[in-house]
Amino acid sequence: MDETDWARLAPHWDPATASEDDGRAAEHALDAAEKTAERVAGGGIRAAVLGVNDGLVTNLCLILGVVGAHTEASTVRLTGLMSLLAGALSMAAGEWVSVRSQKEIAESMDGDLRRAWELSPPAVFARFSRGLRGFGLDRRTARRAEEEVTLAGSGPTVASRVIFGVTPDDGGSPVTAALSSLLLFGVGAFVPLVPWFFTEGTAAVVLSAVLTGAASLAVGGFLGLQSDRSWWWTALRQLLIVALASAITYGLGALAGTAV
Repeated sequence: MDETDWARLAPHWDPATASEDDGRAAEHALDAAEKTAERVAGGGIRAAVLGVNDGLVTNLCLILGVVGAHTEASTVRLTGLMSLLAGALSMAAGEWVSVRSQKEIAESMDGDLRRAWELSPPAVFARFSRGLRGFGLDRRTARRAEEEVTLAGSGPTVASRVIFGVTPDDGGSPVTAALSSLLLFGVGAFVPLVPWFFTEGTAAVVLSAVLTGAASLAVGGFLGLQSDRSWWWTALRQLLIVALASAITYGLGALAGTAV
């Protein structure tokens, strides 16, 4: 018999009118959120989105900047390919160093916590309890919670989460983040470059802009669907960002072409 006081805990919900369909829908939503959380925690989503977006923006801006300076198509192709290679490697290296450094710092903090536990458990418990009370627990409940998780063998990990807000497991895999950035930057950077292998001049510029715009809309729409936001707004926002960056770069390239 469930004696939980739902009228106090969730006044918007009436267990008398709840249905099995509601429960299944809630479980489905939680399962989907957990899967998304795993991908986010692994670092793959952030690195992938950052990679493909940077690839699209970087190479389209580069191409338009070079074209604005009245450069030949062969130079555009070579410059675009070198930008793709350099950008992908740079993104991969940056992601690996960033995630690896974050994990190393978290491991150092965890080591400090464990040393503090060896020196004075009461000092750690005091910080742990203060952190739990910050989540709304009273002193007695916080004390019981910290004792139970410590006896269960997960005390240091939970304490690290409560006291510092991070654990060594946060941030995901450096390799996953690096590979996601490498591959997705390469894909994104190749999209605006494709037309230059088949045509040149105004036709190539227009096709580059159209392909990049379509890819930006797809990326923005996907992000909107993943975050339960309006997919058309996130798609349009993505397109506007790319368009603004490209217009600025083209203008600067045109100025450079007349001055250099």
